[in-house]
Amino acid sequence: MLRTTAGVVGPDFDAVRAEFDVPLRFGDDVVAEAVRVAADPPLPEHDRTDLELVTLDPLGSRDLDQAVHLQRRAGGYRVSYAIADVGGFVVLGGALDAEARRRGQTLYCPDGRTPLHPAELSEGAASLLPGQLAPAALWTIDLDGDGEVTAVDLRRAQVRSRAQLDYAAVQAQVDAGALDGPLALLPEIGALLHARALARGAIELGTPSQEVEAGPDGWRVVFRGQADVEDWNAQVSLLTGGCAARLMLDGGVGVLRTLPPPAPADVAALRRLAPALDVDWPEGAAPGAVIAGLDPALPRHAAFLDEAASLLRGAAYTAFDGTPPAEPGHGGVGGPYAHVTAPLRRLVDRFGTEVCLALAAGAEPEPELRATLPLLPALMAASDRHTKEVERAVVDATEAALLAGRVGETFPAVVLDAGGDRATVVLDDLAVRARCDGAGQRPGERVTVRLTQADPATRAVRFVPA
Repeated sequence: MLRTTAGVVGPDFDAVRAEFDVPLRFGDDVVAEAVRVAADPPLPEHDRTDLELVTLDPLGSRDLDQAVHLQRRAGGYRVSYAIADVGGFVVLGGALDAEARRRGQTLYCPDGRTPLHPAELSEGAASLLPGQLAPAALWTIDLDGDGEVTAVDLRRAQVRSRAQLDYAAVQAQVDAGALDGPLALLPEIGALLHARALARGAIELGTPSQEVEAGPDGWRVVFRGQADVEDWNAQVSLLTGGCAARLMLDGGVGVLRTLPPPAPADVAALRRLAPALDVDWPEGAAPGAVIAGLDPALPRHAAFLDEAASLLRGAAYTAFDGTPPAEPGHGGVGGPYAHVTAPLRRLVDRFGTEVCLALAAGAEPEPELRATLPLLPALMAASDRHTKEVERAVVDATEAALLAGRVGETFPAVVLDAGGDRATVVLDDLAVRARCDGAGQRPGERVTVRLTQADPATRAVRFVPA
């Protein structure tokens, strides 16, 4: 059940999937269960089909986890956030549950994706598709004028999304000053939440991600930044995850997404590097505030951001039942945080949502659910490792295919990091990021490099200073 893009030539992504044992289909028992539960959606009694919700996702998405409605109220705002009720469809201990635990998350490749759940659910009955009556976990979060949470309500409800919107179209409306409807307040609320995150010490690198996409002549590598609407939309998700974490901590049970605060030694090392890369770091400024003022398009700032990733090491999932963890916070978010907003695509969100639904109703999570929580950190850690391996192999294969036959040519590049007799460089024109062997290179420096190896079979790409 692999979704592919036909007719586009390029590197052999099938070989990558085979090497990393990416599942290509669901078992007959899993599909049969999905078909059965999809035929009879578990619609809750609470009816909020009056709420004018819309979804906001990449163009063409079908696995729609979230639908949102934003409104102004006396003294502040109300955020209504409907999350696909996957837990209402998936029975603990069933075939769907077992397969989801094996996969962990939806895996995306340039020519298709390997979903966490069969399409009957992920692109059908459980997805918040426009016009479809669907069950949801509906968060209602009230904020004051400063963006502080004043009230939280969570319950199961039946909802109906009004429209499926995409980032590019909404960003165009924002740029034209024409954004209206349920998302009209997104820039205002998103910017307010972003400012509050920085004030509490959140660290958001904002570096462009290296991705593979289809071009007119085949697959290519690009650096993709995040549009404003994507950041604002992410702030709504982070707000909800913060409310979920507070419910769990107050209730004494749950699974958090944790990240230790930056080590003082790492902060000090980054601060020492700042002057060499033309980064202004005022006395007393937190790392997140400094990073927020940088421009990734500037080579020296890009090199600084690459080094700043050292501040965000050690992310994990932390389950607890009884005594909360000693360090429940997430250094990147600037406070406690839990994954609950993407249950169609990430296993842990289904369990986190079920815990929150129980606690919000004043009840205890079911014993079988509680017994599963300690298993989730290891399951998600393995899934994260697997996903990163596949994504890295896909990019490496594309880079090697793009450069095959060009050994000996020279390319303008920027040094991102360097140490000893090797560095990491990014080519100006091809968005290729690769190793460059040779001493004397400095982060942020513009250089010319010569290609010495580009092997699609091994996915190896190497350069030396020209």
